[in-house]
Amino acid sequence: MLKVLKFNKENSIKALRFFLDKRKFIQKNQTSTVSRIIKNVKKNGDQAVLNYEKKFSNVKIKSSKILFSKKEINKISKKINNDTKKSIDLAYSRIKKFHSKQKYESFSFKDKYKNQLSYKYVPLEKVGVYVPGGTASYPSTVLMNCIPAIVAGVKKIYLTTPSLDSNINPAIIYAAKKCGVKKIYKTGGAHT
Repeated sequence: MLKVLKFNKENSIKALRFFLDKRKFIQKNQTSTVSRIIKNVKKNGDQAVLNYEKKFSNVKIKSSKILFSKKEINKISKKINNDTKKSIDLAYSRIKKFHSKQKYESFSFKDKYKNQLSYKYVPLEKVGVYVPGGTASYPSTVLMNCIPAIVAGVKKIYLTTPSLDSNINPAIIYAAKKCGVKKIYKTGGAHT
């Protein structure tokens, strides 16, 4: 919610300081919580991720596997209806065409003093994409995040979406497959 502070009132500076101090305190607590989660995941791996998924997502976990197998991906992506598939295919080509026009290119030249000047464009080797699950399940999120990475030349794209309870929109899996996502994880949140 937007906080409105009126500076034509008495003690307005005091109110602003109180508001900012409170915000700093909240952010500091959130940062330390996330740091603890990251340390725990580094130490305990997939088991820590599963424990946090149970804690934060409020779903009954049916699986202890956090990664979709290729067999699952193929089976789920076949469940997509034809109209949705055509829509994703059309969106993919339109989004790719748009982002292709934004691509940077390396260049090199010598100035009048014979100095060699250059700009080298190097894509990231790999990226992670988070796609919301549950009621906010949008294949467009897959496309809008993965396609710019594809155009940039990223070789490995990984995706995570909360779906340990096995409920996933097949359109998300189809879009991820279309984008060449290397691995799809069934988890979400700070622990992923």
